[in-house]
Amino acid sequence: MASKGAWKFYVVVISDIIFTVISYWLSYLLRFNFDVPKIYVSTYLESLLFIVVIRIICFHIFGLYKGVWRYASMNDLIRILKAITLGTIAFSAFVAFYFRTGSFPRSTIIIDWFIIITFLGGSRFFYRFFREFKGASPSEGKKVLIIGASDEGEMLLRGIKKNPKITYNPVGFLDRTKERKGKRIHDVPVLGSIGDLKRVINKRKIEEVIVADSTITGKELRGITAICDEMNVKCKTIPALGDILNDRISVTQIREINIEDLLGREHIKLDIERIKAYLSGKRVMVTGAGGSIGSELCRQIMKIGPEKLILFERVENELYNIDIEFSGKYRNGLYVPLLGDILDKRRLEEVMVRYRPQVIFHAAAYKHVPITEIHPYEAIKNNIEGTLRVVEASLKHRVEKFVLISTDKAVDPVNVMGATKRVAELICQGMNGKGPTKFIAVRFGNVLNSAGSVIPLFKKQIEAGGPLTVTHPEMTRYFMSIPEAVQLVMQAGAIGKGGEIFVLDMGEPVKIVDLARDMIRLMGMKPEDIDIVFTGLRPGERIYETLVGRGETVDPTIHEKIMLLKSPPFDWNIFKDKIEELILNISDIDETEIKKRLFLILKG
Repeated sequence: MASKGAWKFYVVVISDIIFTVISYWLSYLLRFNFDVPKIYVSTYLESLLFIVVIRIICFHIFGLYKGVWRYASMNDLIRILKAITLGTIAFSAFVAFYFRTGSFPRSTIIIDWFIIITFLGGSRFFYRFFREFKGASPSEGKKVLIIGASDEGEMLLRGIKKNPKITYNPVGFLDRTKERKGKRIHDVPVLGSIGDLKRVINKRKIEEVIVADSTITGKELRGITAICDEMNVKCKTIPALGDILNDRISVTQIREINIEDLLGREHIKLDIERIKAYLSGKRVMVTGAGGSIGSELCRQIMKIGPEKLILFERVENELYNIDIEFSGKYRNGLYVPLLGDILDKRRLEEVMVRYRPQVIFHAAAYKHVPITEIHPYEAIKNNIEGTLRVVEASLKHRVEKFVLISTDKAVDPVNVMGATKRVAELICQGMNGKGPTKFIAVRFGNVLNSAGSVIPLFKKQIEAGGPLTVTHPEMTRYFMSIPEAVQLVMQAGAIGKGGEIFVLDMGEPVKIVDLARDMIRLMGMKPEDIDIVFTGLRPGERIYETLVGRGETVDPTIHEKIMLLKSPPFDWNIFKDKIEELILNISDIDETEIKKRLFLILKG
């Protein structure tokens, strides 16, 4: 018994045969004003089988029987046009060879070409129209307002209308401007601009708002969600168009708004070919591979297709987690998890000799300001000496590129963590040119949802009923999602020629207290439901962060989100002597003296 798919195939083929027969006969009727001479009726019957066979073969060649009619598009129409044209040309050649001059009405071939295009194209698009609009009546379902009367909003509306199981009833659009007010998209009216949101919700009894415009800023989205909270209406969104496969929006992609949306991060355009040029087919090593940045680096690098990825991590549990994740996705040999410490010169040497990495991303570091402030010895050992050891090993084993993950805390540092990362940046600059390795540093701010960051902390505090702890009411920080930061780090590595410090465009800084209130709303409560307590600045913290320090300037690069930092020159030989002296004597001095000597090194 034939399957459902086979029956559909036969139905389509039979319908195309019927369309071909009718179209061909209509071309004769039109040619002879609906009075076809008997001699040409014989010609029609004699040539009919040939045109049918030629047409079906051409339709098959151009894949007309592989498409799904309910998703018919302009590409399908172009394929139909090509298939019909080829068939017409082939049939014309047959006619020229088979029939005598004057015994065949050649104009019927042109007439038939127009008619069959109308039949085949029209039938497929009528079927799509029927499937999309035969669903629930407009009065049924949850009343939904779509924000964004543009491509994304239109695609979302189509997705809703063509899915008969959806309980949404789109009653209107709002747009960023008033220019489209009064217009209609698939018979759904544009009711106004975002400024009319509260009025429209009241008047139209809206039950849910869906934001379908990736150009809306984080500030605008915060305003939209605040109004929806006030009106007790759910607010959802869709992914940015650039993040959607094949630029198609499905109803299943409607999701809750998250903190990344409120911070207004936009889709990043990457030069994938440039990234592939230095990573694809290469042996790549990531230090700190189990951390928030390191693990995401590993995920993104694996998508590029390295020859081998070396995951170097000293925390056993973190290495285990990333190994388990990768073991379900990639075959053995594409990656290797290695337990090891960047301070262990012997272990580093073993790894370098055995795996010969060509590119290294150095993400291993102590990063928490309060912890490193009270443990300066460990911070210097890990962030400075550890970096120096990996840099030296890279030079010795002729690594092609070395990319350091740095931080905005390295700008005019006031804490141990920032000072150690600034020293690490200068190590990369100073060692560049000492061998074949190109050393590059990439500086950026806080990443969302990283281990120990403020977002997971706020989530735990909200779940516990509060209070939320914020150090200072004016505390502001730059934020970036982990995938976004990692993608730009990889892009910066592609741009770098050696010796550069790159700064990532972090957007606008965000007040931590505003972030706390947004988190409360996102978790289904009102800001007044949870207390916010100001605890005061911790040791080494400052209220404001910046990405460019005193005496530093930035220039644009070929990527709009990446800037090239220019900092004052320094004497590398003197600087290196001071670093090595600190490392050599660090075990013999107390914490106060360690901090003093660290900052003296940076003062020159």
